[in-house]
Amino acid sequence: MAESAVRFLLHRLAPVFENKVKLFTEVQAEVIYLKGQLELIRAFLRVADALEESDEELKVWVKQVRDVVHEAEDLLDELELVQVHDHTNGFSIYLCIRNMKARYRIAHELKSINSRMKAISSSRKRFLSQLETSSVASNSINTGNAWDDQRGDALLLDNTDLVGIDRPKKQLIGWLINGCPGRKVISVTGMGGIGKTTLVKKVYDDPDVKKHFKACVWVTVSQSCKIEELLKDLALKLFSEIRRPIPEGMESMCSDKLKMIIKDLLQRKRYLVVFDDVWHMYEWEAVKYALPNNTCCSRIMITTRRSDLAFTSSIESNGKVYNLQPLKEDEAWDLFCRNTFQGDSCPSYLIDICKNILKKCEGLPLAIVAISGVLATKDKRRIDEWDMICHSLGAEIHGNGKLDSFKTVLNLSFNDLPYHLKYCFLYLSIFPQDYLIQRMRLIRLWIAEGFIEAKEGKTKEDVADDYLKELLNRNLIQVAGTTSDGRVKTLRIHDLLREIIILKSKDQNFASIVKEQSAAWPEKIRRLSVHSILPYRQQHRSVSQLRSFLMFGVGEHVPLGKLFPSGFKLLSVLDYQDAPLKKFPLAVIDLYHLRYLSLRNTKVKMVPGYIIGKLHNLETLDLKKTSVRELPVDILKLQKLRHLLVYQFKFKGYAQFHSKHGVKAPTEIGNLKSLQKLCFVEANQDRGMIIRQLGKLTQLRRLGILKLREEDGMAFCLSIERLTNLHALSVTSEGESKVIDLTFLCSPPPFLQRLYLSGRLQELPSWIQSLHSLARLFLKWSCLKYDPLVYLQDLPNLAHLELLQVYDGDTMHFRSGKFKKLKVLGLDKFDGLKEVTVGKDAMTCLERLSIGRCELLKKVPSGIENLTKLKVLEFFDMPDELMKTICPHGPGKDYCKVLHIPDVYSTYWRDGGWDVYALDTFNRDCSPRSGTLIRSHEPRIQWKL
Repeated sequence: MAESAVRFLLHRLAPVFENKVKLFTEVQAEVIYLKGQLELIRAFLRVADALEESDEELKVWVKQVRDVVHEAEDLLDELELVQVHDHTNGFSIYLCIRNMKARYRIAHELKSINSRMKAISSSRKRFLSQLETSSVASNSINTGNAWDDQRGDALLLDNTDLVGIDRPKKQLIGWLINGCPGRKVISVTGMGGIGKTTLVKKVYDDPDVKKHFKACVWVTVSQSCKIEELLKDLALKLFSEIRRPIPEGMESMCSDKLKMIIKDLLQRKRYLVVFDDVWHMYEWEAVKYALPNNTCCSRIMITTRRSDLAFTSSIESNGKVYNLQPLKEDEAWDLFCRNTFQGDSCPSYLIDICKNILKKCEGLPLAIVAISGVLATKDKRRIDEWDMICHSLGAEIHGNGKLDSFKTVLNLSFNDLPYHLKYCFLYLSIFPQDYLIQRMRLIRLWIAEGFIEAKEGKTKEDVADDYLKELLNRNLIQVAGTTSDGRVKTLRIHDLLREIIILKSKDQNFASIVKEQSAAWPEKIRRLSVHSILPYRQQHRSVSQLRSFLMFGVGEHVPLGKLFPSGFKLLSVLDYQDAPLKKFPLAVIDLYHLRYLSLRNTKVKMVPGYIIGKLHNLETLDLKKTSVRELPVDILKLQKLRHLLVYQFKFKGYAQFHSKHGVKAPTEIGNLKSLQKLCFVEANQDRGMIIRQLGKLTQLRRLGILKLREEDGMAFCLSIERLTNLHALSVTSEGESKVIDLTFLCSPPPFLQRLYLSGRLQELPSWIQSLHSLARLFLKWSCLKYDPLVYLQDLPNLAHLELLQVYDGDTMHFRSGKFKKLKVLGLDKFDGLKEVTVGKDAMTCLERLSIGRCELLKKVPSGIENLTKLKVLEFFDMPDELMKTICPHGPGKDYCKVLHIPDVYSTYWRDGGWDVYALDTFNRDCSPRSGTLIRSHEPRIQWKL
């Protein structure tokens, strides 16, 4: 982590040496010296970071480096503040003297930091011999040996020690034995501790597998393996397996020679080679050409924590990837009781406590075994001890030696992260347990914290998304929710992995989490995350280094000035989302470094211009779900603003035309050249002048427009043609009967993925057919004179289609072989619709179908029985005659057509909520409202946009 801090500071220093920042002479000299010292120790730090857990003296040294780097970063930010005051406050003798004193103080403190850095750099020499030895196999010294022991234990487990293994074992054996004669790669992936090695070893040892293959070899790949050693190990085991003498001089052979020997040995054999615990792609690349692609039904198995590695290695041979899942609830309970109570049942008075502990394990076998090992030693009569472990699992992981192996496994994943991902991953520690993390919120926070470095041809958001994918590929975070078109929407982190990074975050002084009023803050707090309750004000504790302040579930509001009376001038992230805030926080007026401000879902009504105009570094302003209806002209001063979200939805029940509320923006909004997201702006002000300004916002990725006037259609189309980076566009006309005129748009944005049009269309824009990237299309109140399906059916990537009052015809026909990627379809309020037909092989991927308020539609779509992947069929306020045709009792002549669909519902809007009836609960009289009622108040996604 010290390496990450050093690299981060060096990145911050880059503008100084590119002459983008002018410093006075004394400071310039100190900064140059500091940069030199940082570069000297940077390479040294990667190994030191990995070894610090096993060497207390080295740990102290690494902490000294980290502390000095943080102090230097703070001083540079203070210096920037002084320079800003020089340029913005005009001429004042008092201010000139004050700023000059500040500059000399900063220069003096930088000199002091450099003296300390010189001493720290000199003291590293006594670690050099240790680190040079360790750099060869750094992990073998601190965590590797312990993990190798645990991996060896996994290979020796009896079948009686295992649960939940039969189904995946059978699947993998089938993949090994059956299939084409060519060589195939079968990869097993999943997070650390999920049981990949155990499962594959049981497959490897199965008698049917041993009988099928003529040569079977198991190779364990260490995290820091050398390619020559890996090939040598494979060759030695092969010679032993086929009982041939080892050639002379093999110990000194080069990689190419070893590959030739291995290939020659296996060329005419049906072989099985297992590479257990592969960490890096280069390891697979180094061995794959040594394994001949013969026609003997040979197989290679790989276990890895890296999903991308598993997929890439298998796809080359049309192989298979098995994503190993956590244990099911009953399997986890079985394993837990076996290890905790040695086969006895759990005492009734401990069941609730044990189930709460088990819930934190989330089906991870290694965690269950490790924690049950701790509990097995506890007195079963001391309920308080068991309850204490349940509520202080983080402390238990830190202090209980019996959990070291579990901690080691997860630490291996963290230590393998490149420096740029370590900060990003640790940042997840600020979120509460079981919190669903919004993907875009996390990306914007990472950017505001400075964790994301720009890359040529990519925005910071693109780079951050790549980082996120890498963490997902490493199975360190999990996808919690996706959008209908497959984009990641929310994320979560395993509870015990979260406990590990909270401990690491605290140890590195990366972030502090406060869950109790009396909780003490660290001496130099950098990030503060408050959960549920605000801490007592600590009058004598300075927070001058505070960079980020976030609140989750806090029920009271205390002004920042009172909470931090000593000041917080370096704050860059302020997240008030869901807080009980009624007014815009005045304290932000002096926060020059503020880059992220979220007041989402608060009761704020107004943004003071004299405050917002001073936040020159602001990149994200999130006012979603507030009552702000107008933005001050001062917002145009925010030239770095990238994301401006000011809107809310207010509706009950079905979609309503005026359910979205946007904001009146300054006419010269085009001055905000850095904007990537702008939602939602009212376009009917100043005679549509704002529409002409939109064309200047060429960086826009997402744009939302409300109250577009018909007469502004040409100007709007000209502006949209200039927005070539646009991915999502939402347009709403002035009124339900008002026209959206898009006929002048000749060249739509080429990468448009999501399009939402609410308002009358004289005709369906012909250019929609050319949107090959389009994944979501919502058309509402279009009132077309013809069926639009023929113009939409060949869109190659359309996954979600919502049509509301689109046309008045009496039939809709989904033609054979069309809508090949469609997964979600919604049809609402087609007043004249009497028949829907689905051709053979149409919508072959459809998973969800919603039909609502079509009063003349008296039967289910013809051909619905062909939609074999349909999982949910939901009817909203549909005629009783239709519902009776699919009733499982009585005259339900079409019941057989929907029998293959797992979930079929009849839903009605009543008294401010949804009454939902499942088809299989309908009573004998087949009344759609006589089944089991489920009451819901959740808005439906198809009516939200």
